[in-house]
Amino acid sequence: MRKCLKMWMVLLAVLAGGSHGWGGELLPRETEMAAVVDHYIQVELKRGKLKAAPLADDANLLRRTTLDLAGRLPSAFEAQAYVQSTQANKRQELIERLLASDGYVRHQANELDLLLMTGTGYSLKNYLAPLVRENKPWDEIFRDMLLAESKEGKPHPASEFLKQRAQDLDQLTNEVSVRFFGVNISCAKCHDHPLVDDWKQDHFYGMKSFFSRTFRNGDFIAEREYGLIKFKTTAGEEKTAKLMFLTGTEQPEPADEEPSKEEQKKQNELFKELEKKKEAPPAPKFSRRAQLLEVALKTGENEMFAKSIVNRIWHRLIGYGLVMPLDQMHSGNPPTHPELLDWLARDLIEHQYDLRHLIRGIVQSDTYALSSRWEGDDRPEPYYFAVANARPLNPLPYGAALKQASASPDQFQPEKTKPEDLEKRLEGTANSGASLANLFETPDDYFQVGVDEALLLNNNERLTNDLLADNNTKLVGHLKQITDRRQWIDTLYWTILSRPPAAEEVAAVSAYLDARQDRPVEATQQVVWALLASAEFRFNY
Repeated sequence: MRKCLKMWMVLLAVLAGGSHGWGGELLPRETEMAAVVDHYIQVELKRGKLKAAPLADDANLLRRTTLDLAGRLPSAFEAQAYVQSTQANKRQELIERLLASDGYVRHQANELDLLLMTGTGYSLKNYLAPLVRENKPWDEIFRDMLLAESKEGKPHPASEFLKQRAQDLDQLTNEVSVRFFGVNISCAKCHDHPLVDDWKQDHFYGMKSFFSRTFRNGDFIAEREYGLIKFKTTAGEEKTAKLMFLTGTEQPEPADEEPSKEEQKKQNELFKELEKKKEAPPAPKFSRRAQLLEVALKTGENEMFAKSIVNRIWHRLIGYGLVMPLDQMHSGNPPTHPELLDWLARDLIEHQYDLRHLIRGIVQSDTYALSSRWEGDDRPEPYYFAVANARPLNPLPYGAALKQASASPDQFQPEKTKPEDLEKRLEGTANSGASLANLFETPDDYFQVGVDEALLLNNNERLTNDLLADNNTKLVGHLKQITDRRQWIDTLYWTILSRPPAAEEVAAVSAYLDARQDRPVEATQQVVWALLASAEFRFNY
């Protein structure tokens, strides 16, 4: 009840804010995606009498793009080379290089794993990584998750999505709705939603009916030949739920009556026997889950599926969704830029749900490249997308960043390493960051560095001993060998913050070091730690 009340309060606030969209026909299909993004954002900025922030500088944009596409920092050498380059197409080349990298595969698999498996305590990263590498379409990944078909008598790795939730069909129903369709319908379990006309009990139990025969049978996901969902309305009427998608579309079922009690008993005995033998259960003659797949991806019905992942990818890259909250995509909470969401969803469907294509198009836009610094008096509301949002790093990229920024930059010097070996070294360092990831929480849209994290950064010996070690493989040991003060400070800032130091930063660091000439190693460790623990390092901006 408290969860429902909290959701209603959020919806009331959203509805009170009104719609910031507009009407009109969509731009032509052949328009470049980046131009489409910038066009629709600019239209709304003009309506709000706003001017966008300038583009971020090269160092800022390189850091942002590398974190978003590869889940790691640019090395000091990458950052300096990019800033110094005068090539007109260097940004496009950067995007393509990162999209083709092992880092993209690792990072995208991590992000999809967060979307699919958060809250289960189980990870599908190892299963997802090969799919990202081959650029498997999003609808096919959804198909694997939903059907969970055994392969050569073994459980399908994707079956864990259902297996981890199959013990609670109410939860499973809502999780599928939230993660694949951008809709939280949990409140419609008890009553028609009081604020959203779209969601009635029929919708919740109609969606639940697609899973009513699904259960875990040992290591496999099984589906019975029988099982109906019945519920009582708030008026006390008992109803048998139909197979009904979130749009209200009903799926037909065979008219056959349910099997007799004796036949049901035999089927259950078979499942128990197969569970003991650790063998795959038979597929049902009529799969209700397969019916959900059919209706959700059917032309005319697939907009919810496409818009949900578009909104989530946009939110990840831009820092604020076209629809907020992400799980409240319904008629009472319209998108801020409806034509943009419609165009991107249409384009995704027509490109066979190619997520790499979607990510590329958004990252190529000027909207993505805006500075996060706002020089005016009042910073615009985030739904205008007039200025870049600062986004807290998820645990894995944060751990990777800590490992890389605390390492000696010599490890990533291109002159001493073949390009393929350099990529492997960068990836190895990023992967080692997983050992730190469990120390940090996964941030939400209202994240602020809390007391626990602040105390962790100040007092955790595991972190300090690892990241501030005085040896040749670490930044602290590397800096100790540099005698030129300005080179020392430049190396510090390029390695940790991927940018040159400002004049006042040079002066402040130099004064700090001068005051501690009797303990240079400790002074170096303190300066390195101050930058690693800074808000600038913690956020992608």
